[in-house]
Amino acid sequence: MCGFVGYTHVEKIDGVEVIKKMSDAIAHRGPDSDGAYVDEQVALGFRRLSIIDLTDEGKQPMFNENEDIVLVFNGEVYNYQALREELIQKGHRFHSHTDSEVILHGYEEYGVKILDRLRGMFAFSIWDMKLKKLFIARDYFGIKPLYYTQNTTDGSLIFGSEIKSFLQHPKFIKKLNKKALRPYLTFQYSSMDETFFEGVYKLKPAHYLVYEAGKLQMTPYWHNEFKPISRDLKENVESIKQILKESVEYHRISDVKVGSFLSGGIDSSYITALLMPNKTFSVGFTEYEAMFNETKLAGELSDLLGIENHKKIITPEECFDALPKIQYHMDEPQSNPSSVPLYFLAGLAREHVTVVLSGEGADEIFAGYPWYQNSPAIDAYEKVPFGVRRAVSKVAKGLPNNRVTNFLVKGGMAVEEKFIGEAKVFDENDAMQLLKPDYQVGPSVRSITQKVYDKVKDEDDLTKMQYLDLHLWLPGDILLKADKMSMAHSLELRVPFLDREVMQFASTLPKEQRVNRENTKYALRVAANEILPEAWAKRPKLGFPVPIKYWMKEEKFYNLIKGEFDSAHAAEFFDTKLLVKYLDEHYTGTRNRARYIWTVYVFLIWHKQFFPETI
Repeated sequence: MCGFVGYTHVEKIDGVEVIKKMSDAIAHRGPDSDGAYVDEQVALGFRRLSIIDLTDEGKQPMFNENEDIVLVFNGEVYNYQALREELIQKGHRFHSHTDSEVILHGYEEYGVKILDRLRGMFAFSIWDMKLKKLFIARDYFGIKPLYYTQNTTDGSLIFGSEIKSFLQHPKFIKKLNKKALRPYLTFQYSSMDETFFEGVYKLKPAHYLVYEAGKLQMTPYWHNEFKPISRDLKENVESIKQILKESVEYHRISDVKVGSFLSGGIDSSYITALLMPNKTFSVGFTEYEAMFNETKLAGELSDLLGIENHKKIITPEECFDALPKIQYHMDEPQSNPSSVPLYFLAGLAREHVTVVLSGEGADEIFAGYPWYQNSPAIDAYEKVPFGVRRAVSKVAKGLPNNRVTNFLVKGGMAVEEKFIGEAKVFDENDAMQLLKPDYQVGPSVRSITQKVYDKVKDEDDLTKMQYLDLHLWLPGDILLKADKMSMAHSLELRVPFLDREVMQFASTLPKEQRVNRENTKYALRVAANEILPEAWAKRPKLGFPVPIKYWMKEEKFYNLIKGEFDSAHAAEFFDTKLLVKYLDEHYTGTRNRARYIWTVYVFLIWHKQFFPETI
């Protein structure tokens, strides 16, 4: 919907000028209007993308009747109409028809407990002038981004939707966080609470901050746990159909045009079939249509549903040219190759609509990733007592690496040891060998994942993997790139699977209705098959494949990347001889090093955008 910025005053600065510069840095999030509030203690800035109540009454910052509470809000509250009526009955007077004002009056009525009543995606800040208190909150799943820092020369607090706005604050200390690079090489995204900017943190999903009398306190307000209930598959399928239909109905609420992203997979296809928009949007790649082009499948389903499909075929030159801009919008380095086509897909959609629905989140809550499904061989081997498998694993580690020894090694490992989430790029030992000593200081991968695993110690392996992905991969990669790539084009992306009510039901599905020998996302697929052709409902998970491994074997892109890897810039962080060795191995076909190469290249491109003065 929008973007906001804010800070507290410690030393006096020109608040009006500073907040405008900060807001202008995120103008892409809200090109329709801007606004600011500045007093002796707090400054708030806002950029609006008008979605609900397009009149000036919906402008922010927004005040209550007494003008002693002020709000800036990014996102959508889908149950706002019912909440509005509830608050009117309690005596609150509304001057707009926005969901923003519901949060404002809801805070007046319920305080921080308003969070328990919201159904939607949101990040917001409320300045309570009477109590001299800032209340800052982020939604249940982390759909909307929110950053904060006190890494300032005067100790003031800065917060907002994107880190790039912090760079416009004269008291902000911009410094690269050396601890972030080591885990990034393995995860492909910024996996810690602290970002690549030292002292800048992401507010955790389902948490809120209170800043009062110079003190900052963070509190969780919701916990998405799995509690399976033994119910018949048919009963659960009927419930899935009903709750997703309801979620899509909520997510279609808008005063502007709404479309949907559409690939060849079940998730976006199911959402599209429920929404039935006027337009769908898809992208593919030139020269690799047979392997990496889902536009044909998207076009076929759109024709079956009677929907107009728009597609764009992207060239590798376009992708490499756009990479600096993509990494600028991401705020932190993010080497998931799917960020690139997503950037172009969002640009295509924005030519026609202002809001799109998409299928993110289904794999995490309904268990759709291939990792979640054991092979028959693994199922059989896991019947051997774990102690025996553990002993065999230790022996196998000392033998030459091949398919058999790899199977035996992993077969004797606990899930906490072998699963770090859906993305794994660098082997951790390879990452350490590549990094210069100054950048080997980051936390280990295991130390990051273990904090999450510790919260589900007694759960089965499937639940542990889903829980890890819900708390690391989903907010750190999937949702962040969805928000940043769509908002780069002033497009609002909505995710009906990531609805509080959908999650609460999905968490009750028995393990065998999530994943079984037949398929992943089993119950969801059965539900989808009632309105989708079987080919779509049962199609295996594909992700968003991008032909980077082929591009890097082309001489012009090989030379482009080699120029970066040979540079003094790269030598600050990496063993450049080893980097070039990886590149050459891939170019000659000796080894597939595509993800290693891409992950390092993306980091170097990102670093140039935000730290050009150090190059």
